[in-house]
Amino acid sequence: MNDKQEPVAREKTMAVLAPEPKPGRAPTLYFIVGVKLVKGLGALLLALGAFRLTDNNLPEDFRKLLEFLHLDPEKRFFVDMADHVSQITSHNLKTFGAGAIVYGCFMLLQAVGLALRASWAVWLVIAESAFFIPIEVYELFRQHTAKPEVHHLWMHPKLGVAIVLFVNVAIVWYLFENRGRIIRHHQRRQRGG
Repeated sequence: MNDKQEPVAREKTMAVLAPEPKPGRAPTLYFIVGVKLVKGLGALLLALGAFRLTDNNLPEDFRKLLEFLHLDPEKRFFVDMADHVSQITSHNLKTFGAGAIVYGCFMLLQAVGLALRASWAVWLVIAESAFFIPIEVYELFRQHTAKPEVHHLWMHPKLGVAIVLFVNVAIVWYLFENRGRIIRHHQRRQRGG
């Protein structure tokens, strides 16, 4: 081996033996995992509550709740709400509970997959979040009759839709832009240790 080839060979050997740099943390990814966990656990708690209410007399329970909170059950808002509560059946509650369980498990699956940095989870979250973007855009620009008593910006009915749309776009953008880094990070950790 001549003198010029020896330093090159030594550098290649050193590069192979050098440890890979420790990957940085991904706080945005952990935030998304946390949101998915909260949504999943919240949906499972809602399902549990729905199943516990299937045998109850909901209008009577609603009236007792209003009395407990010292609210006037004769106000128009509470009368209208009582009418809606009286239309809820045991079958409706069971259907809602089953849907909430499916949704909660789906959110928990996404959270665990993202926490483990599985490539399927990244694509699953991107697809799920992107699926709702056209629906939210439609809802944001859909014409509806505004309630005359709503004058404050924070009480505007479209504000919630705009916030959800912004969050979903941010999640899709972040995961799509960082998918290679997130997935490669996971693969390096598996090989290294």
